Amino acid sequence: MTLVSYGLVPQGGCCADGADACTQPVMPVTFESCRSTTTEGTIRNLSVERLCDRPCFARVRGQIDLPIDILFTDANGREYIGRSVVTVDRDVLLSVPDESIVPYTIEAMVSAICVSGAYVGNNVFELEVCVTVVLKVLAKVEILVPSYGFCEAPPCEEFADSVCDEFFSLPLFPQALCNEESIRARNVACSCGTYMSTTGLGCSTGTAGSACGCCR
Repeated sequence: MTLVSYGLVPQGGCCADGADACTQPVMPVTFESCRSTTTEGTIRNLSVERLCDRPCFARVRGQIDLPIDILFTDANGREYIGRSVVTVDRDVLLSVPDESIVPYTIEAMVSAICVSGAYVGNNVFELEVCVTVVLKVLAKVEILVPSYGFCEAPPCEEFADSVCDEFFSLPLFPQALCNEESIRARNVACSCGTYMSTTGLGCSTGTAGSACGCCR
């Protein structure tokens, strides 16, 4: 794979030997990594041949170019980044619509990442690349979709660490310790310590209140 262009990765500082000395890598060059720079591939030599025995299908052939960035270092440990292109041949069957006033287009969604690589010489790298190519047949159309009203919003589930689970499991407000109706019936005109209850809601922490069934 041949480098189309390359440059020094900016790291600050000045070059005492001039700009040309800084931009030229010092041999030997060590490969570091590479990956695709975009998800849109360029299709060349596109050919669409319809199949007589399979309506709405066609044989689609072409070459897809994937731009990649190659990261490498020279003998002085300076990092460089170079631009190259991976070309992949594709020969597939796709569902292609019939001819119409609104034309269809064929696009390629691509991704590439390098597994290993080595510098051969003369700006050429030998790379082992994992490539993914997705061919899509696209057309701008208007379609009729039945409506069933508004969508129901799903419940919101926020991410939280488990350290707060015990705290958030507690009730929002304090819960009643006893049944107020039954306590009110028992505590009417009951003397709770030094307080005389006439409604059944008065309570004291004294032992007298416990004896007559007051709620503490």
